[in-house]
Amino acid sequence: MPLTPKAVRGVPPRTGYSIAFGNKKSCIFKLLSHTLKTLHMSYEFSGGYKIREQSAPHFLTFSIIGWVDIFTRQSYRDIIIDSFRFCQAKKNLRIGGYVIMSNHVHVIWTAPDGNLSDIIRDFKTFTSKMMIRQVHKGPESRKEWLDYMFRFFAKQTNANETYKIWTNDNHPESIYTHEFLISKLHYIHENPVRAGLVKNAPEYLYSSAMNYAGGNGLI
Repeated sequence: MPLTPKAVRGVPPRTGYSIAFGNKKSCIFKLLSHTLKTLHMSYEFSGGYKIREQSAPHFLTFSIIGWVDIFTRQSYRDIIIDSFRFCQAKKNLRIGGYVIMSNHVHVIWTAPDGNLSDIIRDFKTFTSKMMIRQVHKGPESRKEWLDYMFRFFAKQTNANETYKIWTNDNHPESIYTHEFLISKLHYIHENPVRAGLVKNAPEYLYSSAMNYAGGNGLI
């Protein structure tokens, strides 16, 4: 289980978090100690958000192009979960939090090997292929519409792609303080509550809220 709840000194119990990135548990202060010493801004206003510290914890948002609600089907959500697990096992990715909504995914990721951008690229490439395969394999009552939409958006780009599922932007934000981490975790976990999908965050299966509440989540 990649996440565990733990009270943090100076933070109320209901918002106290500790993250177990990979197999090693540690308080966020320890996790970020090196990051705080070497941190650069994670974005440039002139050129959009960019990852500056490849090994630093980041809050990321992966959005489906055109806000297509592909994740209303479980099969597509499971593709994301399976890819999370693969990246943990094979790419040494550390997942500090996540939620899968109907048309976007929020995560807190750390790449200790300093290759966060590479992991994001591979994740989006692989999941795009798997989701298109699922559209065609079915069962999928929206097959023709989804095929049309993702072909349409691919034609609007200069890339030599037949389909385009994800937007190019990941909106990366470096996590540089404990307070910022807590705010982002709270934002992630409250997404399903704000959307009216559940009353309490841990009730939503496709997020890390259950892990932080002491239960067994999907990853």
